[in-house]
Amino acid sequence: MTILTLKSLLKDYPIFSVNDIIKIEPKFHRQRLVEWQNKGYIKKIVDKFYIFSDTEINDELLYLISNRIYQPSYVSLETALRYYNLIPENVYTITAVSSKRTYLFNSTFTNFQYRKIKPVLIFGYKGIKYKNYTYKIAEIEKTVLDYFYLNSQLKTKEHFEEMRFNSSEFLENYSNEKLMKYLDIFSSKSLSKRINNFISFISNDNF
Repeated sequence: MTILTLKSLLKDYPIFSVNDIIKIEPKFHRQRLVEWQNKGYIKKIVDKFYIFSDTEINDELLYLISNRIYQPSYVSLETALRYYNLIPENVYTITAVSSKRTYLFNSTFTNFQYRKIKPVLIFGYKGIKYKNYTYKIAEIEKTVLDYFYLNSQLKTKEHFEEMRFNSSEFLENYSNEKLMKYLDIFSSKSLSKRINNFISFISNDNF
């Protein structure tokens, strides 16, 4: 198999794996991947996952990569907060949650960080179409819940102020009914208290 043949067969794959190639060519020799990397035809993302060197790198592709290299997972936490314009800082690590163990992939493109949550909490994400694929990212309500769930130290007015949270953006776009419904699934009194205090804070109420 030549690189041109592979590129033609995988033209609709923004990211491809060794298994994707083997499905096409069962006798494929992995040494070819090393040769193609050395010649600059492909780039390795993490072990067993690659992209063609002329592939445009953008946020959406990075979200898709995040979903694929560690499953099940979906983009959330700081990356999703920035996606919804809820925090002012740029995020240079793609953050996600997974029911598997906490893990960090270092790659030449960016870092991919995963935080573990209970399997029952793998919900509240949506699919966004990217080319012929769909990447998963937390809904705005679940983004906030995931963030507070995994950052239990956030509980005071001072902590909320330090977040520099875009209150108006959130209040205009979230559903309080959905937030409370999702919050019930967490079954955590301490999280419920912190979330209710936070909503009061960003709504300019005292707590």
